[in-house]
Amino acid sequence: MASGGWGTYLGAPEQPVGPDNMSDRWRQFMKRLHPEGIPWPGSVLYNALSRSEIFRRHYELVAHDVAQYGTAQRLLDIGTGPGHLLLALRRTVPDAELVGVDISPAMVAQAKGNVKIKAGDSRIEVLPANANALPFADGTFDCAISTGSLHHWNDPIHALSEAYRVLKAGSLCLTYDLVRHMPKALCEEVRARFGGFRLAILWLHSFEEPFLNADEMEALARPTAFTVEGTRFAGALCCLVLRKAGDPAAGPDK
Repeated sequence: MASGGWGTYLGAPEQPVGPDNMSDRWRQFMKRLHPEGIPWPGSVLYNALSRSEIFRRHYELVAHDVAQYGTAQRLLDIGTGPGHLLLALRRTVPDAELVGVDISPAMVAQAKGNVKIKAGDSRIEVLPANANALPFADGTFDCAISTGSLHHWNDPIHALSEAYRVLKAGSLCLTYDLVRHMPKALCEEVRARFGGFRLAILWLHSFEEPFLNADEMEALARPTAFTVEGTRFAGALCCLVLRKAGDPAAGPDK
């Protein structure tokens, strides 16, 4: 198993992180072989997996976390996958216009089907798009979100810069992902809440491409124009909080 896998997540001692770390070399190797999007039939399998309780609960956690930052009129979900987060967001930000994009046309098809069946809402739109070339004008959105996509992006600095471009001044970009190292107390709390087996389901794709850690997430964003406000956890997911310069919106109570 590559460094940064299941054992590390369950509370094994942290290893030094740097350019010579095995997990970093493995990540770079996998990015040369591995497409950013999930093609068919993987899109069908991922859609089925994302209906599991552990995924559904984390979509709900993210949706409630996003709602704490205030009302957004237009919200963008980058790497929306099967669109389940859009459906959760509809319940927590009922008046917002929601747009999801994914690089995989097969995954977009899954998301459109889910939205049509479960919501039938004309204010939820799903489009095929690369995170590095978002098909929107500057300053289109009040908030940008990404969940479980950051570690897949081949050029995360470019993708985050695109998110910056399409956001209005003062708006937030909230990037959620699993990380290699969680605080021990939080790790035990999440395991007790969801159980080891369900957590393993959430963690499966780390064997394909290792996750970052919180410090690495922050480091990725520093070359962009965003202000890095730090990282925080929503369940098992670490949220990288970035803000575009301008009049700041009210943040959640810490």
